Amino acid sequence: MPQRYYTDPEQFGAETERFFFNRWVCTGRAEQVARPGDYFLAEIGAESLIVTRDTAGILRAFYNLCRHRGTRLWSEAEGSFDGGRIRCPYHAWTYGLDGALLAAGQMGEDFSRADYPLHAVQVDVWEGHVFIHLGVPKQTLAEQLAPLRQSFAAWQMAVLKRHKRIVYEVRANWKLIIANYSECLHCPSLHPALSRLTDYLGAKNLPPSPAFIGGSMGFKGSAETMSMDGVRRRAYLPGLSAAERKLVNYYVVYPNLLLSLHPDYMLTHRLMPRAVDHTQIVCEWHFHPEEMVKPDFESADAIDFWDQTNREDWRICELAQQGVRSRAYTPGPYSKREELLQAFDRVVAEDSARTP
Repeated sequence: MPQRYYTDPEQFGAETERFFFNRWVCTGRAEQVARPGDYFLAEIGAESLIVTRDTAGILRAFYNLCRHRGTRLWSEAEGSFDGGRIRCPYHAWTYGLDGALLAAGQMGEDFSRADYPLHAVQVDVWEGHVFIHLGVPKQTLAEQLAPLRQSFAAWQMAVLKRHKRIVYEVRANWKLIIANYSECLHCPSLHPALSRLTDYLGAKNLPPSPAFIGGSMGFKGSAETMSMDGVRRRAYLPGLSAAERKLVNYYVVYPNLLLSLHPDYMLTHRLMPRAVDHTQIVCEWHFHPEEMVKPDFESADAIDFWDQTNREDWRICELAQQGVRSRAYTPGPYSKREELLQAFDRVVAEDSARTP
């Protein structure tokens, strides 16, 4: 892509508006809001959102601001609202979990609380992943991701539980991170541990979609999982066929979910762009709950492997960001094995040509 797509703050602002304010954006997992009153905060661009579950068990999402004078309502990243109430720290306006204004002191007889609920936004769940839409969706989340439903059904993603989270701050444009994730030609030179376990030329990709890109890779030799030594220390995820046990699926669900489905666990990365050259990446490892309660449950092999691989990737993405800032930079050609990157570039370019 031309240089401005990676370095121009105005281009970044336009992309944020189109990709993150007008698409379904992954913000977390349904298990974080399993009970009424549970919540987590999500930051999309400069916006802060509250995701919670009301007393009827309905998932809700609201802008994190009071209707009185716009004060940020909540700062703790996740937890549970005491007494099922959301109380503004400034003048104590108080809201229910459904967003209704319950209390507003000293407002007079002509004031109607019904006129000032929290600003609600669209929220939905796909296979345990929580998505928010700040605009008017053209498709439901289920419609958008319908082509993946059957492909990923055997992994039962909604059943898996988060075990570990690492947050990375990467000094690179979000698109460079997606591009890096979507090819493995760099693996022999950058990821020696990964290259011992899988064939970097063995990827089988699905035809690109406007909503996602990705494919699968098989294991080398006796390797059975992606870990420091390739030895599987957990049971296969229930429901996987013999063929599925031999593959790892790597997918990008636009605009920000990097999904890695392994025979014995799931790895996710959520990209949250903070600036044209700064992306926050929330990486989480998810395992089957029946494995997690076993006294001999192990996870460090998978966590250490991907933490090392992540840091190798983030470093090269930061070097790419430094390079594309050069006055000498011009776009280079993709190889035939970088078709997913080309497909992603087309989505970005076509989206940029549309009126918001």
